Amino acid sequence: MKKTVLILILAIMPLLSFAPHKFYVSVTNINYSEKDDALQITTRIFIDDFEAVLSERYGVDGELATSKEAKNAEEYMIKYLKTKFVMYLNGEQAQFNYIGKKYDNDVVICYLEIANIGFDNLKTIEVENEVLTDMYDEQKNLVHIKYQGKKKSFVLIKENNKGMLNL
Repeated sequence: MKKTVLILILAIMPLLSFAPHKFYVSVTNINYSEKDDALQITTRIFIDDFEAVLSERYGVDGELATSKEAKNAEEYMIKYLKTKFVMYLNGEQAQFNYIGKKYDNDVVICYLEIANIGFDNLKTIEVENEVLTDMYDEQKNLVHIKYQGKKKSFVLIKENNKGMLNL
């Protein structure tokens, strides 16, 4: 059932470019880079939803992806992500580094990384994703983790915002 919902959402998301959306979803991919001993994270969030949360939470009129984008918009985007997207490695909170962002049609893609994770000692990866659940009760945050051939996907919602991969 969850897999069917996930496939449906992923199939619909590209079709809705440039159209106002009626559902609330973010997609986060977490991949382990053996070369860098790092978790490389990309999270895709609808621009208009991110603008709404920046406005409501911080009073920032972001005007993301336009020539009028607020100079401090990215600073507040990082601040928001640091409070709403948290990862735990072996039960300990891990701080991510913000690498940058890019816009793709009506989505902002944020690039994050957790460096030097210590592959040999890693037993669990836990994700807590509350992105936009404070704005929209219907928000769903899809999380895909790929690590050393293991894959796990989660559909996280306001009432169930954590997922774990045991290695």
